[in-house]
Amino acid sequence: MNKARWLTKLEEQFPAERFRRNEPMSQHTSFQIGGKADVLIMPTSKQEIIHIIRFCNKHNIPLTVIGKGSNLLVMDAGIEGIVMKIGSCMKALQFSDEYVYAEAGISLNCLAKKIQEMSLVGFEFASGIPGTLGGALTMNAGAYGGEMKNILSECTTVSLEGKINTIDHPDMKMGYRSSRIQATGEIIVEAVLKLQRGDREEIKNITNDYWKRRLTKQPYDLPSAGSVFKRPEGFFAGKLIEDCGLKGCTVGRAKVSELHAGFIVNMGGATASDVLTLMEMIKNKVREKYEVELESELRVIGRS
Repeated sequence: MNKARWLTKLEEQFPAERFRRNEPMSQHTSFQIGGKADVLIMPTSKQEIIHIIRFCNKHNIPLTVIGKGSNLLVMDAGIEGIVMKIGSCMKALQFSDEYVYAEAGISLNCLAKKIQEMSLVGFEFASGIPGTLGGALTMNAGAYGGEMKNILSECTTVSLEGKINTIDHPDMKMGYRSSRIQATGEIIVEAVLKLQRGDREEIKNITNDYWKRRLTKQPYDLPSAGSVFKRPEGFFAGKLIEDCGLKGCTVGRAKVSELHAGFIVNMGGATASDVLTLMEMIKNKVREKYEVELESELRVIGRS
C-alpha cells in the first residue's frame, strides 16, 4: 500500500477539524509566515500522539512537532510529511496544594491566569510570553529573572519510538534557552510545576507590571516570532543590533522592529527567505563591528 493510501487510512481515524491536508503553516505560527504542510494533525491525548509517531515510523513518513508556533520560522516551501500540533486540544489543568499538573498544549498566558487565581507565586515571569507550556519547557523560556527550570518538578514525554517517559528536573538538563528535549526530540505531553503560596493581589500587581513593560518594549502591533537572537555573554542582542544602526532595516516585507531591535516583524506578506536574509545581514553587521557572534533563538523548519 502506497503512502497516499496509508494517509487516507490515518485520516479516517480523526475528525476533519483535527486532520488537515495541504495546511498553510502561516496560520499556525506567530510570524504568520510559511508554506503548506502536507498534513497537519492536532492530537487530544498521549495515546493519539503515540499512534501518530508509530504510524510515521512504520511508513517512513517525516514527522514535525510544533506547539503554538511562536519562536518558529517555517520555510516557504512548506513541510514534508505530518506536522503534529500540540496546542489547545491538550490543555487539561489540575491543582494540588502547591503543585500544578498541566498538559503541554496549554498556553502560558492561560496558565499564568489560572495560577494567579490560585494565589500561587513563581510563574509571573511567564505572563505575556507567547507559546505553550511544552514549548516553554523545551527551550527553558524565561524573563525578568525567572525561568521554567526554576519551577519544573517533572514532565512526561513520548519518545521518537512512541514510549512514555517520566523525566525529573535534574534529568531535563535545562540551561539558557535549552533542555535535553532539543537533543533527544522527545515530545513533552504533561508537566508538574512546583510553586509557592502567595498573596493574590501582590501576584496580580507583579504580573501587571511585567505586562506593562512588555507593551512598552516589545512590538505587539505586527506579527513576529519573539526575540530572534539569544543573549550573547556580556551583551544584549537588541542593543548590539540597535548600535549597528539596524532599527527599521528591511528585507522584502521583513523588518527589524523600530521599538525593539531584537525583534523582526512581518509587515504583511514577508517570506521566510526575507527573514533569513535579514538575520544574516544582522549577524554580519554585529560581527564586523563588535566581533560578537549572534546565535539564532528561532527554530527553523521545513523544506529548504
